[in-house]
Amino acid sequence: MKSPFTFDYIIIGNGLAGLQLALAFAEDSYFKNKKIALIDKSRKSTNDKTWSFWEKEDGKWDHLISKSWNEALFFSSKQKLELNLSPYQYKSIRAIDFYNNAKTQLKSKSNFHFIIDNVLSTEEGTKPIVTTSKSKYTANHVFDSRLTKDYFNKKDKYTIINQHFKGWIIETETTAFNPEVFTMMDYRIKDNNQTTFTYVLPLSQNKALVEFTYFTPKIVEDHIYDRYLKLYISDILKIENYKITEEESGNIPMTTFPFENYSSKNITKIGTGGGWVKGSTGYSFKHTEKKITQIVSNIKEGKRPTYGLFKKRYKFYDKIFLKVLHDNNENGEWIFKQFYAKNSVNTMFSFLDENSSFKDELKIMMSLFSFSFIKAFFKTL
Repeated sequence: MKSPFTFDYIIIGNGLAGLQLALAFAEDSYFKNKKIALIDKSRKSTNDKTWSFWEKEDGKWDHLISKSWNEALFFSSKQKLELNLSPYQYKSIRAIDFYNNAKTQLKSKSNFHFIIDNVLSTEEGTKPIVTTSKSKYTANHVFDSRLTKDYFNKKDKYTIINQHFKGWIIETETTAFNPEVFTMMDYRIKDNNQTTFTYVLPLSQNKALVEFTYFTPKIVEDHIYDRYLKLYISDILKIENYKITEEESGNIPMTTFPFENYSSKNITKIGTGGGWVKGSTGYSFKHTEKKITQIVSNIKEGKRPTYGLFKKRYKFYDKIFLKVLHDNNENGEWIFKQFYAKNSVNTMFSFLDENSSFKDELKIMMSLFSFSFIKAFFKTL
């Protein structure tokens, strides 16, 4: 084992959170003389996912946007909703475009160092230690995106809904899509009584990402996604001839597990491992951006990086929602239909962005008022 190498900051994981944090450091003159390492076993050279989010007006990631939409559709089994998203836009970024752009920017800075290695452990201390397969490193502060082992050992004690999915980018020979409107959720094809839906991002008139998604406690085998993707394309989209040009899949934990409790004085958990994924939706891109802005501000003000990162009432709302989905998974379609049908776009998105007023939150709660939510509310209390 080699002697320790020392940095001001070490970032473990070059995913969304790690690279956004590194970019924030690179853009701020406060960190220009700080020596920063990014450690990941992967070179992030493939398109492993698509990030989508809503945003008002222009945003800092617009140069990476592959497509944006001003209108959305929602389909329940019996109802179609047309949603004008103004003043928001729904935007999509391919992960590979984000990775490549971030790496290009960071490699142009002499104080950033990419290390391709597998992290085995971290050890808290005045100078925390990061042990990898090949070496040891120390830093003034470590930002760690890995899931704590306790999540796997103790997760049965918490409510967990897996947002698991598989998507195909398909191309057709003839016009098949309206590229100006995307489908947020379509419940017309379902796996029995579970909360399952299809998500469609039309990229052009003959190209789209079609994704079959579950919000369920248990996951399924790969061929199950394929079955429902084929069924949706043939029966709903009415497409017979197409080719699959790309595939993506994943599993996002929507959970009440207290990831935020696993940060220490000199090691801060970030990303999914820090509890940054919105518990009730699985959305993370804009939540990550907001939390990193707060972390940078905290560091410059001499506060712990995690200061003020979470709002307790939204954690409580997420717990209620997850409890309902866990105990009454067949109600998912009804819940989302009520949410989209009975609330304005501003009310919905401000709530999901955790920027809502109590008045907006009351509207949301009233739209979802049911015995299941009342029961979940008291169980959560």
